[in-house]
Amino acid sequence: MSTPNRIETKFQSLRAAKQCGFIAYITAGDPTLDTTVSLVATLENSGVDIIELGIPFSDPLADGATIQAASNRALAAGASVKGVLESVKKIRTTSQIPIVLFTYLNPIYVYGFDKFHEDASAAGADGVLILDLPPDEAARNTELSKSLNLLSIRLIAPTTPPERMGLIAKSAEGFIYYVSREGVTGEQTSLSASIGSQVREIQSHTNLPIAVGFGISTPEQAAEVAKESDAVVVGSAIVRRIGEFGTHPNLNAEITAFVAPIAQAIKQG
Repeated sequence: MSTPNRIETKFQSLRAAKQCGFIAYITAGDPTLDTTVSLVATLENSGVDIIELGIPFSDPLADGATIQAASNRALAAGASVKGVLESVKKIRTTSQIPIVLFTYLNPIYVYGFDKFHEDASAAGADGVLILDLPPDEAARNTELSKSLNLLSIRLIAPTTPPERMGLIAKSAEGFIYYVSREGVTGEQTSLSASIGSQVREIQSHTNLPIAVGFGISTPEQAAEVAKESDAVVVGSAIVRRIGEFGTHPNLNAEITAFVAPIAQAIKQG
């Protein structure tokens, strides 16, 4: 790559500081694309290290009711792949926070796989996580190969056997996203007891940072996960509050009030 990737640079600085990272997911375009731009600034100012920006899709199979509803709101408000990439451009005028585009294959395949990578890279995105594109499938289809300087983020699930972990880790870039629970996204009242052992198993296959997500929604949960991982991902809990306060003038203040204590817990955890 011609220039250092922001994701890699961020994790290097976190490791040097012996700190765990905080990754926040929001659905782009919920409630509007302009609001998304301001929310990214709010999240960064509240202690978030990396943004996962979800591209809204009409059939998000891996997502629970909260993110499904956010996708529906965004699509109803006119969000599109092109509009999301324009938002990334706007974010880049004031911020260098690493951005991962979180998406399903269908929206970017319709947009044009190569064109998507070119435009996303030009807009200032740093990585892409395609939920329903397994690495072995991508390897068998040259038109689905990555391009330019977007890192390919990979998912590993609790049900992933060790030999497949190795296959996934070999094609992963930036970091591994460990999905700590089976099923769809959504807030949980308790953490899986196997997070620590699963993270250690993944670490035996890769030197990449391991981010843990799915269901984390409180400072206490985040602090526990921070002890076992390189980054903590919080999504549905933030998205739910955006749904509750999306048209409220105090939206950004409400998000800060929720996110800042989680950020503090992660850094202290």
